[in-house]
Amino acid sequence: MAYEVPPLPYDYNALEPTIDEATMHLHHDKHHQAYVNAANGLLEGTEWADKPVEEVLKNLGSLGDKATGVRNQAGGHYNHSLFWEWMSPNGGGAPDGDLGSAIDSAFGSFDDFKAQFKDAGVKRFGSGWAWLIHDGSGLAIVSTANQDNPISDGNTPLLGVDVWEHAYYLNYQNRRPDYLDAWWNVVNWAKVAEGFSAASS
Repeated sequence: MAYEVPPLPYDYNALEPTIDEATMHLHHDKHHQAYVNAANGLLEGTEWADKPVEEVLKNLGSLGDKATGVRNQAGGHYNHSLFWEWMSPNGGGAPDGDLGSAIDSAFGSFDDFKAQFKDAGVKRFGSGWAWLIHDGSGLAIVSTANQDNPISDGNTPLLGVDVWEHAYYLNYQNRRPDYLDAWWNVVNWAKVAEGFSAASS
């Protein structure tokens, strides 16, 4: 089945003032749709056309000359599908429970985690993402270029922030650090905790 852009789980203006309504329309309706259209075009007629996007991204080495295009386009679809879910108008605050304890253990404290995560996003040259991942043994922070996803390296993405300019430029212009600081106000820790629980079991 061809990929489709999932509907936002909240209104386009629900994340204001952190992320403005105009950015959400452009990001979800235009950019995400473009990734879906391109990914579907690349996979059409191949054995991968009806496979889940996660399976495709775990097997890029089997895609031959389509691998780079699929990494970019299907990766863009998968990354954004996760991104919408990792944000909520009721987000923010700090994680608790097992996730909160694991973050404290891995990074020293929640504030230390936020500083390291922000650093990964600020220092990602050009376009890309910063991620909290489960690498099979515990938590780690990584960043990837373009629309690469940690799943292609055998890791589980638990939280990711889009640092492509289209994610923030209307509101923050060149101030990526300010966008990353504000973004914590909309992080959906309940969704992140779900992923952590599944990856840890």
